[in-house]
Amino acid sequence: MGDLLQPWHLIVLAVVAFLLFGAKRLPELGKGLGEGLKGFKEGLKGITEPSAPAPTTQQTSTTAPPSTPAETKQS
Repeated sequence: MGDLLQPWHLIVLAVVAFLLFGAKRLPELGKGLGEGLKGFKEGLKGITEPSAPAPTTQQTSTTAPPSTPAETKQS
């Protein structure tokens, strides 16, 4: 199984791909494969790295102190 990716095997695979797809399609296939791998890596990066928790905002309400009878009775 370790002898699977010998240089001659890779050359034969390249020749077969060239014959099947032609010279015009190979750059397009390479570009598509590269973009697919890039998207896959970005997707894995998003899964493995937890997103930062959203900052919690504390609402502080300022309430007026209860009024005293002296304040309500203005002359």
